Amino acid sequence: MIFLHVLDDFFLQSCGFLARGKQREWWKQEAPDEKYRYDYLACLFMHGMSWAFMIMLPLAWYYDLNVDLSFGILMCINAFLHMFVDDLKANQHVFNLIQDQTIHMCQIVGTFILMML
Repeated sequence: MIFLHVLDDFFLQSCGFLARGKQREWWKQEAPDEKYRYDYLACLFMHGMSWAFMIMLPLAWYYDLNVDLSFGILMCINAFLHMFVDDLKANQHVFNLIQDQTIHMCQIVGTFILMML
């Protein structure tokens, strides 16, 4: 789970558009038209979903892909929490990278514990 977190949160996000696209300031500079003012939220959402899917993959594999509704709910919670935390870091400037990553690690540990109960 931690390896896939690092892969998605650092490598995959940075290789493409999402690292820039989830920053509201990037949209103001690169696409100042008013119709794009909330597009950063779509990027935050897509990255959150990608990240949640990646960290949940080892658990899905552990359960031989025989997952239930609680698995899907937990994945959605992780996606939205990741989106929220990344917005607080990238746009609200409430968190630094260390705080952001600490919260994501807590998400991973908490998810693992909940899925092993």
